Amino acid sequence: MVFCWAMIALTFIDLDTQLLPDSITLPLLWLGLLLNLGGNYVPLEAAVIGAATGYIALWSVYWLFKLVTGKEGMGYGDFKLLAAIGAFVGWQQLPLVILTSSAIGAIVGIALIVFARHGRSQPIPFGPYLAGAGIVALYWGPNITRSYLAQI
Repeated sequence: MVFCWAMIALTFIDLDTQLLPDSITLPLLWLGLLLNLGGNYVPLEAAVIGAATGYIALWSVYWLFKLVTGKEGMGYGDFKLLAAIGAFVGWQQLPLVILTSSAIGAIVGIALIVFARHGRSQPIPFGPYLAGAGIVALYWGPNITRSYLAQI
């Protein structure tokens, strides 16, 4: 429940301020690692790799985007949030989280630009999409992944 409450709080904070506070993301990261000491959600090794991979994945996208465009495409809070999600769900669920959040974020972003006359240069917070995908991955991720891989 703490994970879900944090995701809901982070969603509304990010929508309002476009910030994901360290005071929530970092304790959530440590809580995910501590809970997985006993393998509550995933083995500890998968949680540690998930936290590191989550952070590095978005950090890499940030720097690649910045090198190509000279602009910042996301904030550091997004890296920390994906690291916290990775600590809870493990590295195996990160592709699901990244693909789901990116797809929904792109659809909403395009809809805002087309229908709401949202400027392309206006930032859209990514945290709510990561948070939603994190909840999906925590509760249904293994089933979704198994179903998807069975279709290939």
